[in-house]
Amino acid sequence: MPQLDGGGGMTTMIGAYEQSDAAKAAYDARYERILACARLEQPDRMPVAMQSFFWPATHGGITYQELMYDYEKAKKVCFDVVAEFEPDGVYPMLMGTNMGRSLELLEFKQLQWPGHGVGPMQPFQYLDREYMKAEEYDDFLFDPTGFYLHTYLPRVAGAFEGFDKLPDFPGLHYFRLVNGIRPFALPEVRASFEKIVAAAEETNVFFANHLDWVNQINAAGFPLINGGNSIAPYDFIADYFRGATGMMKDLFRHKEKLKQVLDKAAVFIARMTIANAKAANHPIVFIPIHWAPDAFMSPKQFEEFWWPSFRRLMMTLIEADLIPMPLWEADCTKRLEVIKDIPPGKCIYWFERTDMVKAFEVLGDRVALRGNLSPSLLTTGQPHEVDAAVKRLVDEVWRKGGKLILDGAFGIPDETPTPNVRAMFDAARKYAG
Repeated sequence: MPQLDGGGGMTTMIGAYEQSDAAKAAYDARYERILACARLEQPDRMPVAMQSFFWPATHGGITYQELMYDYEKAKKVCFDVVAEFEPDGVYPMLMGTNMGRSLELLEFKQLQWPGHGVGPMQPFQYLDREYMKAEEYDDFLFDPTGFYLHTYLPRVAGAFEGFDKLPDFPGLHYFRLVNGIRPFALPEVRASFEKIVAAAEETNVFFANHLDWVNQINAAGFPLINGGNSIAPYDFIADYFRGATGMMKDLFRHKEKLKQVLDKAAVFIARMTIANAKAANHPIVFIPIHWAPDAFMSPKQFEEFWWPSFRRLMMTLIEADLIPMPLWEADCTKRLEVIKDIPPGKCIYWFERTDMVKAFEVLGDRVALRGNLSPSLLTTGQPHEVDAAVKRLVDEVWRKGGKLILDGAFGIPDETPTPNVRAMFDAARKYAG
């Protein structure tokens, strides 16, 4: 049983694990550091977060494929990195990787992963394709659930292919219900349900393993940094429905339909996010963003198409007492003045390549910041260079009043040498501890 923060005294049980008084005190202190930053209050020291995908496999000496498929190995290597580096907030690592068996049973088509489509030591490969045609915007707007069942899910996951035979549910009423259920007896529909049940049963195993790992790190004194994930409405439609090419065309050819779809998506994304975060009993919501960078669209297009639905989503989460934590991928310097339009002390903004000093100058009185050590520095630099980069962030942001949660630009890259990760954590505690 983990006793990483000292033993002795009374213990409480978290799942199957004992939490000592010392571990509880450490947990509370770490969690409060993160929340204090979000409130724009000064914690006792600068917190350090740990986000990673396949790096625990690199560090633990297993393959990425094993991290995807082997529940016990994945749980061990992900616990070991937390125990060794003692972060203040931990990304729910297993939820980001350890789902290979479920993905296979779903016959998932939007992604390749280690052991399925790519080699055992290669990361995810997203397959950018058009999964919804432009002329199907009206179908989506009329009945999103029906569109999902009949059209979208059969396109993205083979297990759902029989669902294109399902009836139109809004038309089933009174005696029409009797005749309307006949498609459920079709062999292809039955086959789909069997596949989905098998995938759901495997996912229950996967989730139980994830929950056991969460209980394990919590008992040892380490909180998760976020309780759920979400997505920007624009990114949701671009990534998973229209594809990059289709979405860029829609900015010119289907402006009003696109705006309507984004507005509708913002509503059900918010509803799902709130439910999941409340179930997890954790207020911070991670939102990876990659369609907002300066290079992807003009400032005018950003303000017209991207920002309104995303701000609406964030405000809905804030009103539900949640803390949005968007990861602004790539360089978003030209967006800083626009994305400043939120209430102070309610969000954490994580920047990948945006200059953190500039971000602090514009946003320091509005949001806490997270990041943003360079991936190339972490993967190819030397420990003393990592130390110097951390010191710069401390000197230019933290010591000037910025509420900074230190992390990599997008967490710890998969290929990062362990000494560089150690240098990151050591430097944070040396300069802002």
